[in-house]
Amino acid sequence: MATSTVPPPVPRRRTAWAEGLDEVRAAATTEPGRLRVIGAVLALLVVVFGTVTAWQVSNRAAAADDVVTHSQPLTSDAASIYRSLADADTTAAVGFLAGGEESATTRERYARDIATASALLVKASANGRGTDGAAPQMARLNSMLPRYTGLVETARANNRQGLPLGGAYLRYANNRMRTELLPAARALYDAESDRLTADYDKAKAWPWYALATGVPAIGALGWAQRRHYLRTNRVFNRGLVAATAASVAVLLWLVAGHMTARAELTASFEHGARSLRVLNEARIDALQARGDENLTLVARGAVLTAGRQDFYEVGFRSGMADLAGPGEHGAASAHSRLGAALALADDEAGRRPVRAALSQVRQWQVRHAQARAADDKGDYEGALAKVIGPYGSTGASFDRVAAGLQQALEHEQAQFRSSADAGRGALAGLPVGAGVLAALGAASAVLGIGRRLAEYR
Repeated sequence: MATSTVPPPVPRRRTAWAEGLDEVRAAATTEPGRLRVIGAVLALLVVVFGTVTAWQVSNRAAAADDVVTHSQPLTSDAASIYRSLADADTTAAVGFLAGGEESATTRERYARDIATASALLVKASANGRGTDGAAPQMARLNSMLPRYTGLVETARANNRQGLPLGGAYLRYANNRMRTELLPAARALYDAESDRLTADYDKAKAWPWYALATGVPAIGALGWAQRRHYLRTNRVFNRGLVAATAASVAVLLWLVAGHMTARAELTASFEHGARSLRVLNEARIDALQARGDENLTLVARGAVLTAGRQDFYEVGFRSGMADLAGPGEHGAASAHSRLGAALALADDEAGRRPVRAALSQVRQWQVRHAQARAADDKGDYEGALAKVIGPYGSTGASFDRVAAGLQQALEHEQAQFRSSADAGRGALAGLPVGAGVLAALGAASAVLGIGRRLAEYR
């Protein structure tokens, strides 16, 4: 019988990856090999720590910068758009009540309000950067504002000719303002406020990834120094000590800088942005109440609620309740705008103008009651003088309320800017500093391990 020969097995060819792993394993069995692996790992950990720190702090610094230079100014502009539109509507009613005696000051104020709203809309459109919900509202405002001004001009023209149709046009213009323009302006303000809140949240978020990479890096450096001490009985390795010092410096700078920035940004929100929002709301309530008061005399009872009450008088009382709380005397309700503004103000300079505005609101309510009493008795001219007259009128009280709120707004704006600037300043230089220190730390770790390796040559 013939015997068959079996060919010898062909040895499997090993991949370069497997051979590389074998070489690493072989190298790791010797002290020089282990030192090389330790050096590479330490350098990598320190570099990763510095890179992640620079990345996360850069994001927070950018968000803090957006708070100061973008979202808060846009929120303020949105509030000014609302204020300008509401003031234009109120001023148009004042001019209508004055009839042929409308002053140049009133006409100029109306024109200035419309011009301000238009200019701020252009600015917001250019700087909005696609804020969610803002662009559609700006488009609505840009399309509706010319229609509103056309209705006001038609009302004025009819009023100058003594035609009763002028009042109907003005009421229709006011209705468009109430139901279309002001809601769109409010939605724009809310969208920008939401963007401001989101930027605050981003700026104050803890850099957890940086902390999570920093602690292991410092721990590994500590372990490497302990290993060095146990094997050589030498207390310090200068390279490893320098790497540890650089890493600890980055970690301490990160924690201290972020805590400072977070505290200052929180202060700018609590005693700046929140106060500004409440004061803007108070100014809006005052403007709407003033507009309702004027339209009470324009409509002369032509517009009623479902309960057969004067629509504009009901609106005036509601606005005053929101602004200062019920009643005509005493302190503001804690749930009112002025009560909230007093609670949020953190110094006397902030509380003083709010208290002055509250005092004028109470005076306004007394004068309004006198005007309504005169109108109810049929003394229209006496009521008109109490509302738009130059002396002792509700209009004079309203102007003082507006002046007090404007002074409070300017003070709170300065408070906001001071704290917000301090917050973003606390993060300045940290991204670059973290990168530089991490590079020095990694180089020091490699040099420290290199000195140990030199002992084996």
